[in-house]
Amino acid sequence: MNKQERLAEITRLVHQRGTIRISEIVTLLNVTDMTVRRDLAELEEQGILTKIHGGARSNKAFQYREYSHSEKDIQHREQKKEIARRAASLIEEGETIFLGPGTTVAFLAEEIRNTRLTVITNCMPIFRILFQKKTEDFHVFLLGGEYRQVTESFVGEITNTSLQEMHFSKAFVSANGLKGSTVMTSTLAEAYTQRLAIDHAVEKYLLLDSSKIGKDDFASFYHLKDLTAIMTDAQMDQEGLQFLERYTEVIPPEVSLEEKEE
Repeated sequence: MNKQERLAEITRLVHQRGTIRISEIVTLLNVTDMTVRRDLAELEEQGILTKIHGGARSNKAFQYREYSHSEKDIQHREQKKEIARRAASLIEEGETIFLGPGTTVAFLAEEIRNTRLTVITNCMPIFRILFQKKTEDFHVFLLGGEYRQVTESFVGEITNTSLQEMHFSKAFVSANGLKGSTVMTSTLAEAYTQRLAIDHAVEKYLLLDSSKIGKDDFASFYHLKDLTAIMTDAQMDQEGLQFLERYTEVIPPEVSLEEKEE
């Protein structure tokens, strides 16, 4: 059992039981006491649990149903399209970019008009969109791995091993929520894959419609301060924009590149 599998299992156990002792985890997973303590510290930092004397307590105080890619596709479409059009204007000819899973990023894939580009994605719907644009100078790669039906994307050890060997000019990802300055998604596996891809990009962009601001989810995978910029829609209120600007650059869709440079 590798680290990510171990973290996922500890998460499952603590949410199932409410509380769990370190000694129980040691026995169930056949690992050392120190390994468990390090894992609990990492999961506490992610907001998944709270360490207590001799063990940990679950922080999962709500029942959450993860929406599928097709369900998300009909939500906030106009806002997502605004963001996608703005994001597409940042992509330059000849670049190598990563597109993460999600419907906002899928709208970005539709907006891409470049003729010389290399795109890597782990999301099947995005690959299908881009494959229609494939030419001699427009290359599209789909990363394999463990397939998640709900998001129609690939995650896990095979996906991550491939990503470790890659580097991108830009990465564009979305998320299920933004709690404070922490970017959230639904599973540890997707969180790890997203984080790895972003870490290997020179420029890191989060595409997030305003409905996601303040929403919590299961696993954190990045912090606003470590992003190049966040792109949101015109419905974001001034208070929300000011909050985001404390951590990273905010690029609203209605601002053109020329206006931004001025």
